[in-house]
Amino acid sequence: MRETGMPVSRPKALAERAPIRTVARALACCAATAVPGLAQEMPHSLTGTPGDPERGRAIVAEPTRGLCVLCHAGPFPEHRFMGNLAPPLDGVGSRLTIGELRAQIVDSRRRNPDTIMPPFHATSGLSNVGARWQGETILTAQDVEDVVAYLVTLTEETR
Repeated sequence: MRETGMPVSRPKALAERAPIRTVARALACCAATAVPGLAQEMPHSLTGTPGDPERGRAIVAEPTRGLCVLCHAGPFPEHRFMGNLAPPLDGVGSRLTIGELRAQIVDSRRRNPDTIMPPFHATSGLSNVGARWQGETILTAQDVEDVVAYLVTLTEETR
């Protein structure tokens, strides 16, 4: 409230952001400790079913589901505000192999034990996970395959 008693209007950008509980859930998963012995590449599909790049893009671009645009910028003209905490997704399909992309999404601690990126398909080695979400992954195995199928198409550096 302002001194005049009039409510302070929230900028549209704040209204478009993910709900706080969604972000808090993702960040709680980030408070993980390194999991020793994890491979940095996962060449084999988690499901045996090819991913769908369209579904993958929808997951990546949806701030309350994939959470990607909260930290990464990318080719998402529908989002005026994207994160800059992590590398842009433009060209990621040229920088990483399919197996590296899959490993990064499943559990980014494979490449960087100090990452703040949540492990999207892992349940072990986590701390500060609310009771409601213990034992659950953020994305299903098919969601991971869909996201990988989309990210591998991002071969152009546009920034």
